Amino acid sequence: MDVQVHGKNTQVTDAMRSAAEEKVRHAGRIFGDGANADVEFTEWRNPRVAGRFRVEITTRAKGHTVRVEASAGDDRSALDLAVDKFEHQLRRLKERLVQRSRPHGGPSAVPDVDAVTTAGSAVLVRTKRFELRPMSVEEATLQIDLLGHAFFFFHDAETGKPSVLYHRKDGSLGLIVPA
Repeated sequence: MDVQVHGKNTQVTDAMRSAAEEKVRHAGRIFGDGANADVEFTEWRNPRVAGRFRVEITTRAKGHTVRVEASAGDDRSALDLAVDKFEHQLRRLKERLVQRSRPHGGPSAVPDVDAVTTAGSAVLVRTKRFELRPMSVEEATLQIDLLGHAFFFFHDAETGKPSVLYHRKDGSLGLIVPA
């Protein structure tokens, strides 16, 4: 696994860089392919924030985007927490793929980040472009869990229409389908 380590609002030391590369490579052995992983260290300089250091790990494994983040009082602890979450997500994804490969499987959407633009009085700070491939609601549920987002936009294979899967306030999932 090729690991890219960089910092945002902080300088990543060589020792921390090598520790991150080693731990993420070790966790990535679950899939054993030549995937790329991006590790981003962020330091919040606000003394009121308990978890000043945040580590975010993102990779694509078997066509699925896996993203985790963790915060702690120091960068080493944040890295350990993030790697634990990362390994857990990769194991969970592999179990689901093995389980689902028996009856049937399906492709997933691939996010692509674009430039910053402005619209009227509100400021649009991020645009994502998705390659919409048909997928089942179960596959979209897997993606929303792996990404940790509040909603997921996908092309429903059964209806042939774009749909939105979202987390409701009561903890369940909701599905928006055009009429």
